[in-house]
Amino acid sequence: MSTFPISNTSNISHVDYLEDDDNWTAVTQFTQPGWQIALWAITYSFIVIASIVGNVTVIWIILAHRRMRTATNYFIVNLALSDLLMSAFNTIFNFIYASHNVWYFGEEFCRFQNWFPITAMFVSIYSMTAVAAERKDLALGAYQNSSAKKAHPIVGYVAIIHPFKPRLSAGNTRVIIGIIWLVAFGLAFPQCFYAEIMMDNGTTKCIVVWPDDVGSKHQLTYHIAVIVLIYLLPLMVMFVTYSIIGITLWSSAVPGNHVNRVRYKHQVNAKKKFVKTMVVVVIIFAVCWLPYHIYFILGSFKEDIYQQKYIQQVYLTIFLLAMSSTMYNPIIYCCLNQSMGMMLMWVRTPPAASAQFQWDTTNKMSNPRAVHFTSTLIQG
Repeated sequence: MSTFPISNTSNISHVDYLEDDDNWTAVTQFTQPGWQIALWAITYSFIVIASIVGNVTVIWIILAHRRMRTATNYFIVNLALSDLLMSAFNTIFNFIYASHNVWYFGEEFCRFQNWFPITAMFVSIYSMTAVAAERKDLALGAYQNSSAKKAHPIVGYVAIIHPFKPRLSAGNTRVIIGIIWLVAFGLAFPQCFYAEIMMDNGTTKCIVVWPDDVGSKHQLTYHIAVIVLIYLLPLMVMFVTYSIIGITLWSSAVPGNHVNRVRYKHQVNAKKKFVKTMVVVVIIFAVCWLPYHIYFILGSFKEDIYQQKYIQQVYLTIFLLAMSSTMYNPIIYCCLNQSMGMMLMWVRTPPAASAQFQWDTTNKMSNPRAVHFTSTLIQG
């Protein structure tokens, strides 16, 4: 599910040979002109560079600043790490394989390429799911009861003002992140175990061969299970979670005196911005990966589509869209989150931006809790 699957049998493509200085070069329906490969290479390289630079910056901003080390931000680091590794260890190698239709990197790396992308996808989306779950306050359940809200207004007040109160310790956060990685390793293991290289008309291919897979039933079952576990299920969970949080934040008023109203209105507005940021992250992830999953499901039902002449360009486009998801999150954080944007300014121009950042955290609000919030990407 992770390498260009245009080779599943031993006689899948028509091959011609061109003689060039006593050497014979295989030419298939997937052979592209040099200029076309160069354009694809430039586009893919841009995505890889942007992803690596952006995600390394996000990881550094959070880990290098003590105030940023919250449970939520550790999940953000985990998300950035998975995107970083995906772009660094999968994008270029898979592009080379897809553009040349030849596997150059040996059997061990073939196994790695069929294992790691699923692992990284799982870690990415479940890091987002963990962020959504960590942000959902236990008081929201009580607040949804309208009779309780009328009888006890303070319940609504607590649910609105403290829906993002941290509940995870650093140790528990590390345990959850470790579990996410372990489950991801296990889910992707069959792809690694059954991956192998084979010769097809004189060219080396990296494929997954499921044992006794009559009619590709095992392959189809696995692909459906993977799509449910790393795409549909977590998206449904996040949709419900953010819907609850959004309804709570946008539909409720804050009781109290004028000072409290002003102070907490600012905090709630900041939390609304956070919700918007993460919803955009989730939507972009879903949109970028949807064609990729559809591609492999269709291929499981009808393998001969992999032999169509146009399929290489279709796959390169779909894979480009999927890999582009690894570079968007830092851009989203910068554009939609004021604190992250200021920290990125500090990275580029330390003296001036640092002074502005210090002014913002000391003057924007007077109470210590508010200062802590404005100096972090996401309040922990």
